[in-house]
Amino acid sequence: MRLRNFSALVLAGMALCAAHGARAQSSCPAEQSVVFERLSWTEIQQDIGCGFTTIIIPVGGTEQSGPYIAVGKHNVRAGALAERIAQKAGRTLVAPVVAYVPEGSTSPRTSHMRFAGTISIPTDVFEKMLSSAAESFRVQGFRLVVLLGDHGGYQAALRKVADTLNPAWRKTGARVLYVPEYYEVVPHQYADWLRQKGYGADVGKHADLSDTSLMLAVDPGMVREQALRQAPPPTPAQGIYGGDPRPATPALGRPGLDMQVRAALTAIEQARAP
Repeated sequence: MRLRNFSALVLAGMALCAAHGARAQSSCPAEQSVVFERLSWTEIQQDIGCGFTTIIIPVGGTEQSGPYIAVGKHNVRAGALAERIAQKAGRTLVAPVVAYVPEGSTSPRTSHMRFAGTISIPTDVFEKMLSSAAESFRVQGFRLVVLLGDHGGYQAALRKVADTLNPAWRKTGARVLYVPEYYEVVPHQYADWLRQKGYGADVGKHADLSDTSLMLAVDPGMVREQALRQAPPPTPAQGIYGGDPRPATPALGRPGLDMQVRAALTAIEQARAP
């Protein structure tokens, strides 16, 4: 009799625990946007409580990309890929895209600032802005802040921000993850893939075949097709660095985007591992 009573108590306890777990799980949000700025503050707070403690800061840039790609190229790509990465990684939100980045001097005008359509800020301002944003996320409860840069010119600054904040955060349980592989895929792995397809050696650069194909695969509305097909020979004077962009297609761009997503996912999964 005592054994039966004890068994009944155990079963009752197990049922109570299961019911409590179901209630706790049901309080977590169902499928919703991973985009930070599309959520209310209460939804964000609830997400954090439900384990959404990774946030991606997509870093873009506003710059010229030849006569046929809109100047928000990096912003659109970084935002779109960050969403894909967050959805695949799970328990991850995406911060607003950083559109103002170092792009050259304004006096004298250098680098991309030689062209209309470019916006540049000093490197130290850029680093302070990213550090402040990361700190804002840390105090809210995010534990992994991922820096994802779509443009090559500020990669060293992203690394510096991570290297500066991580020692300062050591006792907080939070960290910054800089993912250089996300960017480096384009001039290396993706460029090698294009060369294997017979597209020449001068790929993986700015406003060239690779850059234009990536943009077409994300948002063809950002590419002026007529201007692209009538593009002059690639020259720095036109803002084009690399080979002939005219053969660019969305189909050529999709494998490169997949490579970038996989590289970022691998880095995030490794950072989350015990």
